[in-house]
Amino acid sequence: MTSAPQLAPTDSVSALARRFPPDFVWGAATAAYQIEGAPHEHGRTPSIWDTFSATPGRVRNGDTGLVACDHVHRYREDVALMRDLGLGAYRFSVSWPRILPDGGGLPNRAGLDFYDRLVDELLAAGITPWVTLYHWDLPQSLEDAGGWPARATPDRFAELAAATAMALGDRVQHWITLNEPWCSAFLGYGSGLHAPGRSEGDASVAAAHHLMLGHGLAVDAIRSVAPQAQVGVTLNLYPVTAYDDRPSSLDAARRIDGLHNRWFLDPIFRGEYPADVVADLGPLMAGDLVHDGDLTTIATPLDFVGVNYYTRHNVRGSAYPGSNDAEFVDRGLARTASDWEVDPDGMTEVLTRVTRDYTPLPIFVTENGSAWPDRIAADGSVDDPERLAFLHDHLAASARAIEDGANVAGYFAWSLLDNFEWAEGYAMRFGLVHVDFASQRRTTKASGHWYSGLMGAHRDGILSP
Repeated sequence: MTSAPQLAPTDSVSALARRFPPDFVWGAATAAYQIEGAPHEHGRTPSIWDTFSATPGRVRNGDTGLVACDHVHRYREDVALMRDLGLGAYRFSVSWPRILPDGGGLPNRAGLDFYDRLVDELLAAGITPWVTLYHWDLPQSLEDAGGWPARATPDRFAELAAATAMALGDRVQHWITLNEPWCSAFLGYGSGLHAPGRSEGDASVAAAHHLMLGHGLAVDAIRSVAPQAQVGVTLNLYPVTAYDDRPSSLDAARRIDGLHNRWFLDPIFRGEYPADVVADLGPLMAGDLVHDGDLTTIATPLDFVGVNYYTRHNVRGSAYPGSNDAEFVDRGLARTASDWEVDPDGMTEVLTRVTRDYTPLPIFVTENGSAWPDRIAADGSVDDPERLAFLHDHLAASARAIEDGANVAGYFAWSLLDNFEWAEGYAMRFGLVHVDFASQRRTTKASGHWYSGLMGAHRDGILSP
């Protein structure tokens, strides 16, 4: 079911723009496997998403990232689109198997050369590159050796960080180690809904810890070759609300908030895992999983934190005594094509919580967006009023968070382009720019034009206060 969020008519574009500080960063984001295509070029080897999407029944309609948005061949066109939109920054991820085809060891110069060209093109267009090192495309060779549940994988990730920073660190100042480690660990190794498609509780917990350990090692690796780098991590955070005040519902909210949010925030910013979640996991926390020094490495100081926000979790406990089951409750709000509730207030809550409870560091909204059924007019224009309303309402929510004391320093819309949306294939369109996947034609949607106008109004306000 989909229905449109209501666009508040009270904020003009210029009025909304004035609610953000003068140095606010405006950008859009993508990820390598979702847009690049060219999986056999530049010496690239398969990733877990190549394997997963080629496995029947794993991805809707049997879609794969074989071509995606063909960005490897069309990056100049895409950078020109960004320039025309007026983006100040572009967040993209590198393909691990394109840079280190064997997972580690010596870097592949042909693969790095693509990112060299992309970074130079961005800088020539006046767009600041933000590099994410890991957005879910683990080399298949490393998965064959055990994947993220294996203790050796964090060391290989540090090699990726060092190789990429060595090649790009003279021009790239902003680095993100991981994107949404919760998804990598618990959707990839727990539920099996994402690559590599394993459903193993103990492996998912081990993967979560090793992702965090790899993050800490990568921070040090980046700084060792690019001391001036600004380094952070991106977490997908959700406000978790108990639907009622029954003890089982309150405990369900505690458990879900613990595993989804605090399990990552606490070790990064407090140097410890939350004791209640450790107790919840029980035997899944193997005795030798966390080694001496791991938590110190994970808590390596950062320069900023990235937050991805999409929706809220509303939960209640089971009605059956003694059951630990939790149910996600539909509150009757508008829902996107992805069946996610539209809840801008949750964004304000998440952003203020990070500043209030964890860190005074700058927060960058590194993803925020929504999927809707776009409308293509006879003249080829694309109308997407629901996405436009979603952007407006969530940017207004970000402004409220700033006014409430959250140190929000930038916003990256998800996504620049319609793309391969993981297990949903090409069925879900999140882009500010429509992509006809048959012809690869790009068309800026109404939401993209609106976002461009907002960024322009902000720039105009800085130049003519």
